[in-house]
Amino acid sequence: MADDEAGRRRARGELESEVMAALWAAGEPLTPAGVQTALGDGLAYNTVQTILTRLLEKDLVRRGPADSGRGHAYWPAQDAASLAATRMRAALDERPDRRAVLQQFAAGLGEDDAETLRALLAEREP
Repeated sequence: MADDEAGRRRARGELESEVMAALWAAGEPLTPAGVQTALGDGLAYNTVQTILTRLLEKDLVRRGPADSGRGHAYWPAQDAASLAATRMRAALDERPDRRAVLQQFAAGLGEDDAETLRALLAEREP
């Protein structure tokens, strides 16, 4: 695992999240060197390439030829909101008592989020 500038070790998945954030922020495909520059914290090129390969294997990014014709460029397979929703559904699907999970989730929402969720659910009703 890579160290950040403060000397602490990154949490599991943190570097992948940082790479995804850089790709979403770019709004266009990035080469590994472009991701490395966007992260700006001295990560080795090989580290960035490894993370991009892992994200590709997890179907979180897509890859195509770079504009330069050499190497590859990467872009997110989904926008950030869609990915978060997919992960939320997966977490829900992993538990046998969906009602209990939803109840705990709803209980932890702040009033603004709860109101947003109520409004979204009301939009679904025929």
